[in-house]
Amino acid sequence: MTKVIMNGCNGKMGQTITEICKADADIKIVAGIDLYDGIDNDYPVFSSIDKCDVEADVVIDFSNAKAVDGVLDYCVDKQVPVVLCTTGLSDEQLAKVEECYKKVAVLKSANMSLGINTLMALLKKAAQVFAPAGFDMEIVEKHHNLKLDAPSGTALALADSINEAMDNEYHYVYDRSQRREKRDPKEIGISAVRGGSIVGEHEVLFCGQDEVIEFKHTAYSKAVFAKGAVEAAKFLKGKGAGHYDMADVIAAK
Repeated sequence: MTKVIMNGCNGKMGQTITEICKADADIKIVAGIDLYDGIDNDYPVFSSIDKCDVEADVVIDFSNAKAVDGVLDYCVDKQVPVVLCTTGLSDEQLAKVEECYKKVAVLKSANMSLGINTLMALLKKAAQVFAPAGFDMEIVEKHHNLKLDAPSGTALALADSINEAMDNEYHYVYDRSQRREKRDPKEIGISAVRGGSIVGEHEVLFCGQDEVIEFKHTAYSKAVFAKGAVEAAKFLKGKGAGHYDMADVIAAK
């Protein structure tokens, strides 16, 4: 069994992970960290990770950027692997994460969904078949109307997967409104849609002469990211120092 400290346990994602772990005999949350104490959990909750005296195999962090430094310091000091799900880290924090890779196991991915990460692997193979055959590649992502960034980090990660498979020969085009020219064969188009309560939808098109191949992933709730974090924690138990991502989790299955 994998014993987990859940940092940010009383947030939406923390509570979703809590419920998933209750139904999974292979993993258990043994302690939580959160400033908010208005939820009754079946594990002890500490106001900061420094105060936590419960032994665990892995820390899952779904909190906020301000808390990440303390989590990293704790995990390095205690030699506890960490699944780092918090986004919006500063350049300084990202540099700190890089340093931590040398001292403890850290799993950090652009997207925690098992589906998205499987899709990335499939896209690499598809690009190696279709791109040399002259297919154009386009990505369309859709999210709710409250999302601030565009395109999504996941759309960029999908584009990067394709580009890496093609020796980074392609460049990205985000807006064609000012263009009056033919499409460059060496571009990947990325379009963003914002509306309603769409959790997340990513569609990748390989467009050739007289045929189109489509890959699509739809997230109906944020639970897909929580499930990925749980699987990542199981994978990370006992791992030595280094940088891991969800591709490693997929490969191990």
